[in-house]
Amino acid sequence: MTKRFIMTGVGGFLVGIAAMMLTAFSAAPKLMILEDESIFNFEDTVEIIKTTAEEQNWKVPTVHMIHDAVSPYGYEVGRVAVLELCQPHHAGQILAEDRAKVVTSMMPCRISVYETDDDRVIVSRMNTSLMAQAFGGTVASVMAEATEENEVILESVLR
Repeated sequence: MTKRFIMTGVGGFLVGIAAMMLTAFSAAPKLMILEDESIFNFEDTVEIIKTTAEEQNWKVPTVHMIHDAVSPYGYEVGRVAVLELCQPHHAGQILAEDRAKVVTSMMPCRISVYETDDDRVIVSRMNTSLMAQAFGGTVASVMAEATEENEVILESVLR
């Protein structure tokens, strides 16, 4: 009786862990990437984000038109722009600490604007607020502040 009880308990525990892992795995994409529909067309959304970012003292060093990069290879895709946003003060804080440089592969902040097949314009970005919590220290504080500022910039197209 005791052996059966223990085996049932262990089996239930393992099934519970598997269920939790499956739930986490299926929820992860929605937690890691945020998407919202823009109230503007593609061109206006890109331009308003650029203008608003610059008004908020962010730099926009590059806008990648991804659809233009793949069309010479025979791929006809909807328009996709990836805007790089950089705030020198935030970047300087990250770059000043070797320990914080681990996140430089995510620098500068990137915002994606793309058109869907049904003509909606979507603004996509990493959930850096959630990611920041895992790092602690300078990375967490800088990423949290940068995330708040990015969301203010995006309010201009998402209201």
